Amino acid sequence: MSTESRIRCPKLSKRIMSARDAASLIPSGVNVGMSGFTGAGYPKAVPQALAEHIRDHRARGENFRISVWTGASTAPELDGALAEVDGIEMRLPYQSDPTCRQKINEGKMEYMDIHLSHVAQHAWSGFFGKLDIAVIEVVGITEDGRLIPSSSIGNNKTWIDQADKVILEVNHGQSAGLEGMHDVYYGTALPPRRKPIPITKPDERFGEKYLMCPPEKVIAVVETNSPDRNSRFSDPDENSRRIAGHLLDFFASEVEKKRLPANLLPLQSGVGNIANAVMAGLNEGPFNNLTAYTEVLQDGMLEMLKSGKLAKASATAFSLSPEANQELADNIDFYRDRIVLRTQEISNHPEVIRRLGIIAMNGMIEADIYGNVNSTHVMGTRIMNGIGGSGDFARNGFLAVFMTPSTAKGGSISTIVPMVSHVDHTEHDVQIVVTEQGLADLRGLPPRQRALNIIEKCAHPDFRPRLRDYFERACNSGRGMHTPHLLEEALSWHHRFEETGQM
Repeated sequence: MSTESRIRCPKLSKRIMSARDAASLIPSGVNVGMSGFTGAGYPKAVPQALAEHIRDHRARGENFRISVWTGASTAPELDGALAEVDGIEMRLPYQSDPTCRQKINEGKMEYMDIHLSHVAQHAWSGFFGKLDIAVIEVVGITEDGRLIPSSSIGNNKTWIDQADKVILEVNHGQSAGLEGMHDVYYGTALPPRRKPIPITKPDERFGEKYLMCPPEKVIAVVETNSPDRNSRFSDPDENSRRIAGHLLDFFASEVEKKRLPANLLPLQSGVGNIANAVMAGLNEGPFNNLTAYTEVLQDGMLEMLKSGKLAKASATAFSLSPEANQELADNIDFYRDRIVLRTQEISNHPEVIRRLGIIAMNGMIEADIYGNVNSTHVMGTRIMNGIGGSGDFARNGFLAVFMTPSTAKGGSISTIVPMVSHVDHTEHDVQIVVTEQGLADLRGLPPRQRALNIIEKCAHPDFRPRLRDYFERACNSGRGMHTPHLLEEALSWHHRFEETGQM
């Protein structure tokens, strides 16, 4: 597509420059808000040019680091490139890049892991300090300077509003047909001036189709033609299919008991192969006219929209395989009528999640016998990715489901343990735990009954006897019968793995 059709604002077309020239406008020591959410809609050229700029400074013996704020995870062209040259001082709020993860766990990069619904309001409140520059990918610029959002919105509205200066990447590789799919709400406010969020169904629109940015803020416009990070998902394995089967049986039972309507309630699903397996199961299952109110729209939900099982979907970003991304581009008019992309402060807003009654389905690293969930840390100290939006949806949803295979590392680790090594979701926010072994419905159960359910229904048979033994000895220890624990043994499973490689 031509430059004229993508950058239609005369004032901003005069600010077109190379990525290297744009990167040179970013000084060391600043806070930079970058677009992007789960590998979609992130700037691709400027971060790589900035990494080269930093490398040049390092070659001269000069330190050069910035703090990077995003919507969620990005891709190697952003997180990976900047982490590789030690260019990131502090990162928030979520990441999944292996180089970033290594730097964080080595103590070479600071990392702030927070609920995704909190990011925008914390930035507006000044909790993170001043945002100096925003680097935002867009699909195009209208005649009057409005910005056509890309394949994610995330925190872009907040970054543009808060930053002193804005650099735009206009990506010709993103479908121009995305125009009109977005719903950007400009009615949020800080206390005490807040008003109710005017949404009562997943596909309801109440905002603008475009991002607004005063042209005088824009210091550079860079043209690119690059795809998003499109990761293929593995075909569902046996464990994923069994987890999906347990959930589908549970949903059918809840409908029969009239605790869920026949078309369920709006679905939220985390990212990953298990989540896609659940969507595949729903696509083949008995439920029709489903809806989704979620953060990320993956292959599984796209397939459900295509089949008609899913009527409408609301998210803040895509996270698609190359094949699904091509499907989206080839049939963009069909999907534009069925998908709404929102800012993440709305897609993850506790008020909306509670009102709509979301069924929240998220992955985890481990759960303990009482239902506390660790979704972020390996062995209690090493960050994996981050909490993302799982806490937003688990605490405020109608149902809070956490899923994982019952073992990891070839069976050497039990994902059901006496006590989790790090707590992201307390037992108060966890209602359903599912592994390939079974589903534990924890609603209405006190702690000891929760423990028995999780052990018997979710733990792997290789570890179940030891969990029973721990629980029984804790109950007989005389230390207290509400939530029985043996403090000297509670984390011994993790310690044993660190020492021997086996739990």
